[in-house]
Amino acid sequence: MTNPITTTTDAPTTVARTWTCVLFDLDGTLTDSAPGITASLVRMFETLGLPIPTPAELVEYVGPPLLDSLQSMAGFDEAAARDALTVYRADYAANGAFDSAVFPGIRGLLQRLQAAGIPLAVATSKPETQATRILEHFELAQYFDVIAGATDDESRSAKADVVADALRRLGEQGVALDHTVMVGDRQFDVEGAAEHGIPTILVEWGYGSPAEAAGAIAVVHSADQLSTLLLG
Repeated sequence: MTNPITTTTDAPTTVARTWTCVLFDLDGTLTDSAPGITASLVRMFETLGLPIPTPAELVEYVGPPLLDSLQSMAGFDEAAARDALTVYRADYAANGAFDSAVFPGIRGLLQRLQAAGIPLAVATSKPETQATRILEHFELAQYFDVIAGATDDESRSAKADVVADALRRLGEQGVALDHTVMVGDRQFDVEGAAEHGIPTILVEWGYGSPAEAAGAIAVVHSADQLSTLLLG
């Protein structure tokens, strides 16, 4: 993703504030998870006897709720999409979940935010059980006050609904939410956070296109740059 909006050198004053809470997307923001996700998608399509999408098309599945993408992108009806999702999740749990890596600088950023006393949460459309498993595997779970994700039955999967759940749980812990910011890599992060009046900083190392940055208050190209916007 190129930088169509702003960097730390010309960030608007709305970015240079003291944040009381930071929400992070997972796939494409904290972890480079596309290899595992796309490999499991390939095996899912093979198992179902269907043509395999191109690599570029497969990456488009990374980020949004997969049940929705299987209907909008693969053309499945809801019943077929749920069957395909079952096949995918079984493969991903066994083979794809840890075929991933933490993006450079992310661990240090989380350590600095935690040391500064800023509450942190994950808000991901990935199933919460799987997100927790992955964050624990990469020893990142310790930095988050809340890990919020989709329910296993997909009754909660839209980013706005996941953000709402994260905010509810943070509020129950007494976290001040008046200056909360979202950090993500796709338009779904921007739109989901905006439904709750929360601004979004987009990271360009993720899986979105430049057009998806519309509505974000800033776009950053490194964890150090993101650290400057979050910590000053």
